Amino acid sequence: MTFHFQQALRALILLTFTLFIFKLHVTGEMTKFINPKYEGLSQSAAVIFLLLFLVQLTRIWSLKENHHHSHCEHEHGEHSCEHHHDHGDTPFTIKKFVSYSIIVFPLLTGFLLPAKILDASIADKKGGMAILTNQKQTAGGKSTENEDVPQAEENTVIDENAEPNNLEQNAISKEEYDQLTQNLSQSSSIVMNDKMFAAYYDEINMNLEAFKGKQIELKGFVYKEDGLNQNQAVLSRFLITHCVADASIIGFLSEFPETITVKKDTWIEANGVLDIGTYNGTALPVIKITDWKQISEPKEPYLYPISIRIM
Repeated sequence: MTFHFQQALRALILLTFTLFIFKLHVTGEMTKFINPKYEGLSQSAAVIFLLLFLVQLTRIWSLKENHHHSHCEHEHGEHSCEHHHDHGDTPFTIKKFVSYSIIVFPLLTGFLLPAKILDASIADKKGGMAILTNQKQTAGGKSTENEDVPQAEENTVIDENAEPNNLEQNAISKEEYDQLTQNLSQSSSIVMNDKMFAAYYDEINMNLEAFKGKQIELKGFVYKEDGLNQNQAVLSRFLITHCVADASIIGFLSEFPETITVKKDTWIEANGVLDIGTYNGTALPVIKITDWKQISEPKEPYLYPISIRIM
């Protein structure tokens, strides 16, 4: 029997991709890369890689040396053959080494390097306060799409202060969404829980006067940049629509009673009163912090847009 090294290498790569995706799901790190509603899709990818691996196993050994498949033509009495496909038994060249290295590199970094949470340095690169001031009239947190999720029963009661048990089910009906935003405008206090954070953030930015003076409770990481006063910082979160590549920063400019001395990326939980301020001539919501405490980074640091099911 003949052993084909390149076919074995391809099988190993397929198996490694399968194990890597499986590892991300088992450890819960998959949500650090993609929106949880796509977890089913990534699980399907792992199954496909496993099936391809099983098919590839049949090519590692052969009873006799494989011959190159050729396309031959006879022209003017001459016999010519042209080879079009590489079946894994051609010499291992530098070009092949580079190709395999490109494929193997993300696997090596995925297994050897820990998943890094987006932080203030990324917010800086994305624009920081310049991005926040452009979000006032932008409904960045809403996602209106017809999701394939079980529809809520008519008498279902939504607790707007509850954390979602399953991030993958971050979807509600249009009627439920309208009811929650109506309750938000009528309530004297706002709790920015992870499920509704992005939606509430949009509502507040689009109607500053309506929410001025309301109590607000939220948690986020500290972001600072040049131009802010010593008692000012942005309580920030990253919103992921599809994957970390499209992550955008959202958050509130906050004014503390005293100089804020905590470092960037420190997570805090704060209470305060909503007010209206300006930054570079743009009106935006400002939180006058009344009390706060330092907390550890949440297990799920990212926010995801709530999906509104069209009935």
